[in-house]
Amino acid sequence: MKRVLILLALLLPLGAAAQGLSMPAVSSVANASGGQEYSVSLQLLAVMTALTLLPALLLGMTAFTRIMIVLSILRQALGTGQTPSNQVLLTLGLFLSLFVMYPVGEIAYREAVQPYIAEEIPFQQAIEKGAAPFREFMLRQTREEDIARFGEIAGYQGFDKPEDVPFSILMASFLTSELKTAFQIGFLLFIPFVVIDLVVASVLMSMGMMMLSPMMISLPFKIMLFVLVDGWGLIMGSLAASFYQ
Repeated sequence: MKRVLILLALLLPLGAAAQGLSMPAVSSVANASGGQEYSVSLQLLAVMTALTLLPALLLGMTAFTRIMIVLSILRQALGTGQTPSNQVLLTLGLFLSLFVMYPVGEIAYREAVQPYIAEEIPFQQAIEKGAAPFREFMLRQTREEDIARFGEIAGYQGFDKPEDVPFSILMASFLTSELKTAFQIGFLLFIPFVVIDLVVASVLMSMGMMMLSPMMISLPFKIMLFVLVDGWGLIMGSLAASFYQ
């Protein structure tokens, strides 16, 4: 009994201290513009929830989709199986996407994150300012016919200016345009390697070596050609430059 009383006596001050340090989970105050501004704890909860959508945002708002599709098609065109591995391709795609998106992220950080940390703008305005450079990047890479197609599906008659395009329509149109562009680049990459396969297969057929796999003979020639023309440098440079044209 004495041990229980001693334990309760030790826990009571801790409980009182925790109550004194607690902060309200949800609170809102009216700002100067007449809207509602929520507490920092609720804003942090919204940010942590948004982090769970980070993979979807990486695919839907950055250069990552085009880069990964082109690299995967390149590996298939070379015929090297799982070399480079998926981890290597993923790392290449992430760092090249970081290189392409760095100017966009720098603008978002300077115009949205820094003023919000300095408490110069509210949370809602920071979200709008942070999304603006990504929206501009996506509009530059999106075809007008894709925006018109998804706008028609959503019931819109048309858009007078790019700022009128809703973000949901822009994301769907951007992904469609990125897939189309990535497969166009992949088609151009496939052509020289297909030519090498055809030449090797024709030579083997003319020599009567029909039991020998053409892929096994053409693979060293494709790798040699790719290395001699500095293939990785050309692919990385061309992919990065395709977002600035």
